[in-house]
Amino acid sequence: MRIGIAGAGVLGRLLAWQLSRAGHAVTVFDPAPGPQAPAIGTLSAPATPHAAGFTAAGMLSPLAELDNASPEVALLGWRSLALWREVAETLLAEGVSQPLFAQHGSLLLAHGSDRGAAQRVLARLEHARTLAGETQAPEPLDRAALAALEPDVAPGLHAWLLPGEAQLMPREMMATLAAHAPGVWWCWGERVARVAPGLLQVEGEAPIGFDLVIDARGCGARPDAPVRGVRGELIWLHAPGVSLQRPLRLLHPRHRVYIVPRPGNLFVVGASEIESEDRSPVSLRSAVELMSAAHSVLPDLAEARIVHMESNLRPALPDNEPATHTEAGLLRINGLFRHGWLLAPALVQDALETLSLTEPAQEKADV
Repeated sequence: MRIGIAGAGVLGRLLAWQLSRAGHAVTVFDPAPGPQAPAIGTLSAPATPHAAGFTAAGMLSPLAELDNASPEVALLGWRSLALWREVAETLLAEGVSQPLFAQHGSLLLAHGSDRGAAQRVLARLEHARTLAGETQAPEPLDRAALAALEPDVAPGLHAWLLPGEAQLMPREMMATLAAHAPGVWWCWGERVARVAPGLLQVEGEAPIGFDLVIDARGCGARPDAPVRGVRGELIWLHAPGVSLQRPLRLLHPRHRVYIVPRPGNLFVVGASEIESEDRSPVSLRSAVELMSAAHSVLPDLAEARIVHMESNLRPALPDNEPATHTEAGLLRINGLFRHGWLLAPALVQDALETLSLTEPAQEKADV
Protein backbone atom coordinates (compact mmCIF):
# COMPACT_ATOMS: atom_id res chain seq x y z
CA MET A 1 0.00 0.00 0.00
CA ARG A 2 0.97 3.65 -0.47
CA ILE A 3 0.72 5.15 3.00
CA GLY A 4 1.10 8.80 4.02
CA ILE A 5 1.79 9.65 7.66
CA ALA A 6 1.26 13.13 9.10
CA GLY A 7 3.59 13.58 12.07
CA ALA A 8 7.03 12.15 12.92
CA GLY A 9 6.76 11.87 16.67
CA VAL A 10 6.81 8.59 18.59
CA LEU A 11 3.68 7.31 16.83
CA GLY A 12 4.70 8.47 13.37
CA ARG A 13 8.19 6.95 13.55
CA LEU A 14 7.00 3.69 15.06
CA LEU A 15 4.29 3.38 12.41
CA ALA A 16 6.75 4.15 9.62
CA TRP A 17 9.24 1.62 11.01
CA GLN A 18 6.67 -1.17 11.22
CA LEU A 19 4.81 -0.48 7.98
CA SER A 20 7.97 -0.13 5.89
CA ARG A 21 9.19 -3.49 7.19
CA ALA A 22 5.87 -5.00 6.16
CA GLY A 23 6.57 -3.94 2.57
CA HIS A 24 4.44 -0.79 2.33
CA ALA A 25 5.57 2.40 0.60
CA VAL A 26 5.57 4.99 3.39
CA THR A 27 5.94 8.78 3.19
CA VAL A 28 6.12 10.84 6.40
CA PHE A 29 5.48 14.60 6.60
CA ASP A 30 6.56 16.71 9.58
CA PRO A 31 7.23 20.44 10.14
CA ALA A 32 10.50 19.79 12.00
CA PRO A 33 13.68 20.59 10.04
CA GLY A 34 14.96 17.02 10.39
CA PRO A 35 14.92 13.83 12.44
CA GLN A 36 17.39 15.05 15.06
CA ALA A 37 16.58 15.93 18.67
CA PRO A 38 16.91 19.51 19.93
CA ALA A 39 20.48 20.35 20.87
CA ILE A 40 21.58 19.54 24.41
CA GLY A 41 22.17 22.70 26.38
CA THR A 42 19.30 24.55 24.75
CA LEU A 43 17.55 26.83 27.24
CA SER A 44 15.19 28.64 24.89
CA ALA A 45 12.28 27.31 22.88
CA PRO A 46 13.30 26.25 19.35
CA ALA A 47 11.98 28.23 16.39
CA THR A 48 10.24 25.10 15.12
CA PRO A 49 8.47 23.01 17.78
CA HIS A 50 9.91 19.52 18.03
CA ALA A 51 8.14 16.25 18.76
CA ALA A 52 6.90 15.82 22.32
CA GLY A 53 8.55 12.40 22.35
CA PHE A 54 11.96 14.06 22.64
CA THR A 55 10.88 15.88 25.80
CA ALA A 56 10.34 12.74 27.84
CA ALA A 57 12.11 10.74 30.49
CA GLY A 58 11.20 7.47 28.77
CA MET A 59 9.65 5.84 31.84
CA LEU A 60 7.53 2.79 31.06
CA SER A 61 5.56 2.75 34.30
CA PRO A 62 2.06 1.32 33.92
CA LEU A 63 1.82 0.59 37.66
CA ALA A 64 2.88 4.06 38.76
CA GLU A 65 0.56 5.70 36.23
CA LEU A 66 -2.43 3.96 37.84
CA ASP A 67 -2.27 6.82 40.34
CA ASN A 68 -3.85 9.17 37.79
CA ALA A 69 -4.75 7.02 34.79
CA SER A 70 -7.36 4.36 34.05
CA PRO A 71 -6.82 0.58 34.30
CA GLU A 72 -7.18 0.45 30.51
CA VAL A 73 -4.12 2.68 30.20
CA ALA A 74 -2.21 0.36 32.56
CA LEU A 75 -3.10 -2.71 30.50
CA LEU A 76 -2.03 -1.03 27.28
CA GLY A 77 1.19 -0.07 29.05
CA TRP A 78 1.90 -3.65 30.13
CA ARG A 79 1.51 -4.81 26.54
CA SER A 80 3.74 -1.99 25.32
CA LEU A 81 6.54 -3.02 27.69
CA ALA A 82 6.91 -6.34 25.87
CA LEU A 83 6.50 -4.70 22.47
CA TRP A 84 9.22 -2.09 23.15
CA ARG A 85 11.52 -4.89 24.31
CA GLU A 86 10.95 -6.65 20.98
CA VAL A 87 11.64 -3.45 19.04
CA ALA A 88 14.87 -2.83 20.97
CA GLU A 89 16.02 -6.43 20.51
CA THR A 90 15.35 -6.24 16.77
CA LEU A 91 17.35 -3.03 16.43
CA LEU A 92 20.22 -4.38 18.52
CA ALA A 93 20.31 -7.50 16.34
CA GLU A 94 20.69 -5.20 13.34
CA GLY A 95 23.83 -3.66 14.78
CA VAL A 96 22.57 -0.75 16.90
CA SER A 97 25.11 -0.52 19.70
CA GLN A 98 23.76 2.24 21.94
CA PRO A 99 21.42 1.40 24.84
CA LEU A 100 17.75 1.68 23.91
CA PHE A 101 15.82 -0.19 26.64
CA ALA A 102 16.37 -1.27 30.26
CA GLN A 103 14.08 -3.19 32.60
CA HIS A 104 14.97 -3.21 36.29
CA GLY A 105 11.66 -2.14 37.81
CA SER A 106 11.11 1.29 39.34
CA LEU A 107 10.75 2.73 42.84
CA LEU A 108 8.05 4.76 44.54
CA LEU A 109 9.45 6.86 47.37
CA ALA A 110 7.97 9.09 50.08
CA HIS A 111 9.39 11.17 52.89
CA GLY A 112 8.19 10.35 56.39
CA SER A 113 6.00 13.47 56.55
CA ASP A 114 4.29 12.43 53.31
CA ARG A 115 3.49 8.86 54.33
CA GLY A 116 -0.23 9.60 54.56
CA ALA A 117 -0.31 11.00 51.04
CA ALA A 118 1.71 8.01 49.85
CA GLN A 119 -0.71 5.56 51.44
CA ARG A 120 -3.63 7.24 49.70
CA VAL A 121 -1.80 6.93 46.37
CA LEU A 122 -1.04 3.27 47.04
CA ALA A 123 -4.67 2.61 47.94
CA ARG A 124 -5.83 4.14 44.65
CA LEU A 125 -3.15 2.18 42.84
CA GLU A 126 -4.22 -1.10 44.45
CA HIS A 127 -7.88 -0.48 43.57
CA ALA A 128 -7.02 0.28 39.95
CA ARG A 129 -4.59 -2.64 39.80
CA THR A 130 -7.37 -4.99 40.92
CA LEU A 131 -9.54 -3.67 38.10
CA ALA A 132 -6.71 -4.08 35.61
CA GLY A 133 -6.20 -7.66 36.73
CA GLU A 134 -2.82 -8.39 35.14
CA THR A 135 -0.48 -5.95 36.84
CA GLN A 136 1.81 -6.77 39.76
CA ALA A 137 1.51 -5.37 43.26
CA PRO A 138 4.06 -2.88 44.65
CA GLU A 139 6.55 -4.52 47.01
CA PRO A 140 7.30 -2.57 50.21
CA LEU A 141 11.01 -2.21 50.97
CA ASP A 142 12.55 -1.78 54.40
CA ARG A 143 15.61 0.36 54.93
CA ALA A 144 18.09 -2.47 54.30
CA ALA A 145 16.32 -3.62 51.13
CA LEU A 146 16.23 -0.07 49.75
CA ALA A 147 19.93 0.44 50.51
CA ALA A 148 20.74 -2.84 48.77
CA LEU A 149 18.86 -1.82 45.62
CA GLU A 150 19.87 1.85 45.48
CA PRO A 151 22.67 2.75 47.94
CA ASP A 152 22.71 6.45 47.01
CA VAL A 153 19.03 7.04 47.84
CA ALA A 154 18.57 8.99 51.07
CA PRO A 155 18.06 6.64 54.04
CA GLY A 156 14.80 6.78 55.94
CA LEU A 157 12.52 7.14 52.92
CA HIS A 158 9.47 4.93 52.60
CA ALA A 159 9.92 2.84 49.47
CA TRP A 160 8.06 0.40 47.25
CA LEU A 161 9.45 -1.57 44.31
CA LEU A 162 7.32 -1.77 41.17
CA PRO A 163 8.57 -4.97 39.52
CA GLY A 164 8.67 -5.28 35.77
CA GLU A 165 8.60 -1.58 34.97
CA ALA A 166 11.18 -0.30 32.52
CA GLN A 167 12.61 2.66 30.68
CA LEU A 168 13.86 3.49 27.22
CA MET A 169 16.09 6.22 25.83
CA PRO A 170 13.77 8.59 23.93
CA ARG A 171 16.31 10.50 21.85
CA GLU A 172 18.18 7.39 20.84
CA MET A 173 15.03 5.43 20.07
CA MET A 174 13.51 8.25 18.00
CA ALA A 175 16.67 8.59 15.92
CA THR A 176 17.10 4.84 15.50
CA LEU A 177 13.51 4.23 14.40
CA ALA A 178 13.91 6.85 11.67
CA ALA A 179 17.31 5.57 10.56
CA HIS A 180 16.23 1.92 10.41
CA ALA A 181 12.92 2.33 8.57
CA PRO A 182 13.84 0.92 5.13
CA GLY A 183 12.71 2.92 2.15
CA VAL A 184 10.64 5.49 4.06
CA TRP A 185 10.50 8.89 2.37
CA TRP A 186 10.87 11.56 5.07
CA CYS A 187 9.52 14.98 4.11
CA TRP A 188 10.93 17.37 6.72
CA GLY A 189 9.84 21.00 6.93
CA GLU A 190 6.41 20.06 5.58
CA ARG A 191 3.39 20.99 7.71
CA VAL A 192 0.25 19.01 6.93
CA ALA A 193 -2.79 21.27 6.69
CA ARG A 194 -5.48 18.66 6.05
CA VAL A 195 -6.02 14.92 6.18
CA ALA A 196 -8.98 13.00 4.81
CA PRO A 197 -9.61 9.40 3.75
CA GLY A 198 -7.01 8.65 1.09
CA LEU A 199 -5.86 12.27 0.92
CA LEU A 200 -3.17 14.36 2.59
CA GLN A 201 -2.45 18.04 1.88
CA VAL A 202 0.70 19.93 2.84
CA GLU A 203 0.44 23.69 3.37
CA GLY A 204 0.73 25.53 0.07
CA GLU A 205 0.63 22.38 -2.05
CA ALA A 206 -1.94 20.32 -3.92
CA PRO A 207 -3.52 17.30 -2.20
CA ILE A 208 -1.69 13.98 -2.48
CA GLY A 209 -3.52 10.67 -2.83
CA PHE A 210 -2.63 7.59 -0.75
CA ASP A 211 -4.22 4.21 -0.14
CA LEU A 212 -4.10 5.02 3.57
CA VAL A 213 -3.52 8.30 5.42
CA ILE A 214 -2.46 8.25 9.08
CA ASP A 215 -2.89 11.33 11.28
CA ALA A 216 -0.35 11.22 14.12
CA ARG A 217 0.13 14.98 14.49
CA GLY A 218 -0.66 15.35 18.20
CA CYS A 219 -1.40 19.00 18.92
CA GLY A 220 -1.03 19.74 15.23
CA ALA A 221 -4.23 17.82 14.46
CA ARG A 222 -6.48 20.73 15.40
CA PRO A 223 -9.19 21.47 14.34
CA ASP A 224 -9.77 17.88 13.20
CA ALA A 225 -9.42 16.67 16.81
CA PRO A 226 -10.38 18.43 20.10
CA VAL A 227 -6.80 18.17 21.32
CA ARG A 228 -5.08 20.59 23.70
CA GLY A 229 -1.47 20.96 24.70
CA VAL A 230 -0.38 20.34 28.30
CA ARG A 231 2.98 21.82 29.18
CA GLY A 232 5.70 19.54 30.52
CA GLU A 233 9.25 20.43 31.58
CA LEU A 234 12.47 18.46 32.00
CA ILE A 235 15.87 19.15 33.54
CA TRP A 236 19.02 17.18 32.78
CA LEU A 237 21.70 16.85 35.45
CA HIS A 238 25.25 15.53 35.05
CA ALA A 239 26.47 13.86 38.24
CA PRO A 240 29.54 11.60 37.98
CA GLY A 241 29.77 9.34 41.01
CA VAL A 242 26.04 9.21 41.70
CA SER A 243 24.66 5.71 41.22
CA LEU A 244 21.09 4.93 40.19
CA GLN A 245 19.92 1.75 38.45
CA ARG A 246 16.20 2.37 37.99
CA PRO A 247 13.70 5.25 37.72
CA LEU A 248 12.47 6.82 40.96
CA ARG A 249 9.15 8.55 41.54
CA LEU A 250 8.66 10.70 44.64
CA LEU A 251 5.14 10.66 46.07
CA HIS A 252 4.27 14.14 47.23
CA PRO A 253 0.97 15.86 48.15
CA ARG A 254 1.35 18.44 45.37
CA HIS A 255 3.41 16.89 42.60
CA ARG A 256 4.92 13.62 41.39
CA VAL A 257 8.59 14.11 40.64
CA TYR A 258 10.60 11.46 38.85
CA ILE A 259 14.34 10.93 38.46
CA VAL A 260 15.49 8.72 35.61
CA PRO A 261 19.10 7.58 35.05
CA ARG A 262 20.61 7.87 31.59
CA PRO A 263 23.95 6.68 30.20
CA GLY A 264 26.88 9.03 30.69
CA ASN A 265 26.16 9.94 34.34
CA LEU A 266 23.05 11.86 33.32
CA PHE A 267 19.81 12.12 35.28
CA VAL A 268 16.51 13.40 33.91
CA VAL A 269 14.25 15.15 36.41
CA GLY A 270 10.69 16.02 35.54
CA ALA A 271 6.95 15.60 36.01
CA SER A 272 5.66 19.14 35.77
CA GLU A 273 2.14 19.09 34.29
CA ILE A 274 0.75 22.55 33.57
CA GLU A 275 -2.51 23.34 31.82
CA SER A 276 -0.94 25.81 29.45
CA GLU A 277 0.15 25.89 25.81
CA ASP A 278 3.10 28.12 26.60
CA ARG A 279 6.21 26.78 24.83
CA SER A 280 8.62 29.20 26.53
CA PRO A 281 11.66 27.93 28.50
CA VAL A 282 11.42 26.18 31.87
CA SER A 283 10.15 28.45 34.65
CA LEU A 284 12.03 29.28 37.85
CA ARG A 285 9.28 27.71 39.96
CA SER A 286 9.41 24.40 38.11
CA ALA A 287 13.19 24.30 38.14
CA VAL A 288 13.41 24.95 41.88
CA GLU A 289 10.68 22.46 42.78
CA LEU A 290 12.01 19.69 40.56
CA MET A 291 15.64 20.03 41.60
CA SER A 292 14.84 20.43 45.31
CA ALA A 293 12.77 17.25 45.22
CA ALA A 294 15.52 15.40 43.36
CA HIS A 295 18.14 16.54 45.87
CA SER A 296 15.98 15.39 48.78
CA VAL A 297 15.95 11.88 47.30
CA LEU A 298 19.54 11.71 46.06
CA PRO A 299 21.62 13.97 48.37
CA ASP A 300 24.75 13.40 46.27
CA LEU A 301 23.12 15.40 43.47
CA ALA A 302 24.16 18.53 45.36
CA GLU A 303 27.20 18.93 43.11
CA ALA A 304 25.41 17.93 39.90
CA ARG A 305 25.68 20.30 36.95
CA ILE A 306 22.62 21.49 35.03
CA VAL A 307 23.29 20.67 31.39
CA HIS A 308 19.88 20.98 29.73
CA MET A 309 16.36 22.30 30.31
CA GLU A 310 13.46 21.67 27.98
CA SER A 311 9.73 22.30 27.75
CA ASN A 312 7.12 20.98 25.35
CA LEU A 313 3.41 20.30 24.91
CA ARG A 314 1.81 16.89 25.36
CA PRO A 315 -1.32 16.27 23.26
CA ALA A 316 -4.38 15.55 25.41
CA LEU A 317 -8.05 15.02 24.59
CA PRO A 318 -10.81 16.29 26.93
CA ASP A 319 -10.90 13.04 28.96
CA ASN A 320 -7.07 12.65 28.96
CA GLU A 321 -7.51 9.20 27.37
CA PRO A 322 -6.07 8.10 24.02
CA ALA A 323 -8.39 7.72 21.05
CA THR A 324 -8.09 5.80 17.79
CA HIS A 325 -10.36 6.33 14.80
CA THR A 326 -10.34 4.11 11.73
CA GLU A 327 -12.30 4.24 8.50
CA ALA A 328 -11.58 3.31 4.91
CA GLY A 329 -8.42 5.13 3.89
CA LEU A 330 -7.85 6.91 7.23
CA LEU A 331 -6.37 6.20 10.66
CA ARG A 332 -6.18 8.77 13.44
CA ILE A 333 -4.39 8.23 16.78
CA ASN A 334 -4.20 11.06 19.31
CA GLY A 335 -4.49 12.06 22.95
CA LEU A 336 -1.60 10.05 24.37
CA PHE A 337 -1.08 12.88 26.91
CA ARG A 338 1.73 11.99 29.34
CA HIS A 339 1.74 8.36 28.21
CA GLY A 340 3.17 8.65 24.70
CA TRP A 341 6.06 6.22 25.07
CA LEU A 342 4.06 3.97 27.38
CA LEU A 343 1.12 3.47 25.04
CA ALA A 344 2.40 3.87 21.47
CA PRO A 345 3.28 0.23 20.59
CA ALA A 346 0.01 -1.26 21.86
CA LEU A 347 -2.10 1.43 20.15
CA VAL A 348 -0.20 0.94 16.90
CA GLN A 349 -0.57 -2.83 17.11
CA ASP A 350 -4.33 -2.61 17.69
CA ALA A 351 -4.86 -0.07 14.91
CA LEU A 352 -2.86 -2.00 12.32
CA GLU A 353 -4.63 -5.23 13.19
CA THR A 354 -7.99 -3.49 12.79
CA LEU A 355 -6.88 -2.36 9.34
CA SER A 356 -5.55 -5.89 8.56
CA LEU A 357 -2.04 -4.50 8.01
CA THR A 358 -0.38 -6.87 10.47
CA GLU A 359 -0.89 -10.45 11.57
CA PRO A 360 -3.14 -10.65 14.67
CA ALA A 361 -1.28 -11.37 17.89
CA GLN A 362 -3.27 -14.59 18.59
CA GLU A 363 -2.42 -16.00 15.17
CA LYS A 364 1.25 -15.23 15.80
CA ALA A 365 1.04 -17.02 19.14
CA ASP A 366 -0.65 -20.05 17.56
CA VAL A 367 2.07 -20.27 14.95
